[in-house]
Amino acid sequence: MTTANRTLEWSALVADDEPLARRSLREQLTQLGWRGELFEAADGRSAIALANHRKPDLLFLDIVMPGASGLQVLERLSYEPKIVFTTAHDQYAVIAFELGALDYLMKPFGRERLSRVLQKIAGAADSSSVPLALRARESLGSSRVLTRIFVRDGARIVPIPLNCLERVQGADDYVTVHAAGREYLISVRMAELEAQLSPSNFLRIHRSHLINVDLIDSIDATNPGHVVATMKSGVRIVASRPGSRLLRKLAL
Repeated sequence: MTTANRTLEWSALVADDEPLARRSLREQLTQLGWRGELFEAADGRSAIALANHRKPDLLFLDIVMPGASGLQVLERLSYEPKIVFTTAHDQYAVIAFELGALDYLMKPFGRERLSRVLQKIAGAADSSSVPLALRARESLGSSRVLTRIFVRDGARIVPIPLNCLERVQGADDYVTVHAAGREYLISVRMAELEAQLSPSNFLRIHRSHLINVDLIDSIDATNPGHVVATMKSGVRIVASRPGSRLLRKLAL
């Protein structure tokens, strides 16, 4: 029996507070030939109890659930299952991949996308010796600083090393990440992302602009009111008065 076929005989838990989402995922798995046991949980607390009791091989976890979030579920597990996140909230992609999730399914997703996930699961090997519960606690910690950021590139989610991230431009509940000449839109507030970036490398020089100080080409501080930062890409950003003060300190 091939690894892929053995995967279809695993047991799995589908944890989601939306009945329609649970039913849809169960139906898609059945259509793809899933033969293992399938359990369901409608909230985070139930997911914790059921997972620790039945110890399914694979968890399909929604992130935003009543009782406990998908991340909090992982924190309270007593064993090490495979993890796939299923969610409508792409701002958690960074944490999901740092936790070692096999994939991050954005709702709504179809059978073809799910099939690719099952193929990935079949060929996946354990990639971390750090216990899952410990990784979850570290990811949920308020002092956590990112070392990379994951962004959606078409159907893929790809990592961007922070030394390649030139600047971030915010607008309401979204930010545009500028890196290596490309732009990526992420559903996260600027303040939330800023809190996870090292202040020694990234400066908020305007309400809607966060820049990588290592990728500044020059600083024009001749204007007594506002300083202009020119990035290595050639983009010029006029800093706010508080941001200008921060840039003047760099220029000293």
